[in-house]
Amino acid sequence: MELRKNDRLLFLGDSVTDCDRDRTNPTDLGKGYVLMTAGILAARHPEAQLTFLNRGIGGNKIQDVLNRLDEDCLSLQPDILIFMIGINDTWHNVGGPEFGKVAAAEAFEKSYREFLNRVTAAGIKRILLLEPFVLPFPEDRQSWRSDLDPKIQILRNLASEFRCELLCLDGRLNETAAITGPQYLTGIDGVHPTAAGHGVIAGVVSEKFRYHS
Repeated sequence: MELRKNDRLLFLGDSVTDCDRDRTNPTDLGKGYVLMTAGILAARHPEAQLTFLNRGIGGNKIQDVLNRLDEDCLSLQPDILIFMIGINDTWHNVGGPEFGKVAAAEAFEKSYREFLNRVTAAGIKRILLLEPFVLPFPEDRQSWRSDLDPKIQILRNLASEFRCELLCLDGRLNETAAITGPQYLTGIDGVHPTAAGHGVIAGVVSEKFRYHS
């Protein structure tokens, strides 16, 4: 994806994006991959004079982001949107009657499509979608695949339909975890990255961008 001078990059998502940011400080980037990505890109392209914003909120599902879209996205008028959501749409429904069912996937698709319709209608055209992910530790996380995998496929289809850039993050992290072990990347819950996990995400996200002066 092309970076242009004075671009505003907005990172939007859940706790993986939030990563303990100070929500009283609109310029705080948190302590995770957003901060790391900003550091990489700012150091690599100082002449671009990029601006970075983080509007991740822990616990958010796709509908939560829709509910705050005007305030935390559209009003900020980003040039580039980096978006990751979906793991809570699985995690919060574990054990529920719709877990792994077609209805859950259809509801996710409807809300995600509404999200993309609204941001593209607002003129945001450079969009990077990051897959939600889960790693196989603890062992019960493997049972989440029946619910998460259909959502990831929906995301891939929507990325193609709306001509968004896509980062197949679930595959990249699970591939790395096969070498390092999942706990090295996501600690005790398979979802929230360690410093190493955030570093891997920042590395692959930053690879998506090129600047031409």
